[in-house]
Amino acid sequence: MAARCYICGKGVQFGNKVSHAHNLTRRKWRPNLHKVTIIENGKKKRVKVCTKCLRKIEKAL
Repeated sequence: MAARCYICGKGVQFGNKVSHAHNLTRRKWRPNLHKVTIIENGKKKRVKVCTKCLRKIEKAL
């Protein structure tokens, strides 16, 4: 399973790590994903969800 949120589709972002001497090296920012069991169409489904969407789910309940 990819590092992608099941609800919003948030995924890995790429950019540069910048040192004090302004040397650039590639790096990536990964989303904060959690495995959660949700009920979809009456069936339980285990998916990866980012923390922002997790808060939205808990608020809706």
